[in-house]
Amino acid sequence: MPSFDIVSKIDGQTLDNAINSARKEILGRFDFKGSNTTIDLDKKDLVLKIHTEDEMRLNSVIDVIRMRMVKQGIDPRSLDEGKQHEASGFTVRKEIKVRNGIDKDTARKIQKDVKDSKLKVTAQQMDDQIRVTGKKIDDLQAVISLCRRNQYDLPLQFVNMK
Repeated sequence: MPSFDIVSKIDGQTLDNAINSARKEILGRFDFKGSNTTIDLDKKDLVLKIHTEDEMRLNSVIDVIRMRMVKQGIDPRSLDEGKQHEASGFTVRKEIKVRNGIDKDTARKIQKDVKDSKLKVTAQQMDDQIRVTGKKIDDLQAVISLCRRNQYDLPLQFVNMK
């Protein structure tokens, strides 16, 4: 029986390249000269830590990171921005988590949409991915187009088409 997997994965090396190029761009920008701005990526936990002087620079750094992610082929919807924290002095700190995998709520929403489409396929959740199986490849392709039409809060990839 034909099947494929719906996943949401980020390549760590590509993300690291995007962060490094954003770091180089920020060091070369005129409005960041002499500022104390740092960008750190924790590769193990996939957390991006930004420390800068004010909120305007923080927003500029996040915009540069998103721009570099798009240029590297990474969807910026994979960034899960948290709260910003006031650090010591007049500095601002923010931790941004990089989403890797499909969370349970989004998986339920995808499964419900597939079931409501009345296609003859089954969708089952397996850890942080969803496996869709059906008898016809045309039905599987219809599920892929359905998932692309519906806007979920994270980027989806369709892999392992068998």
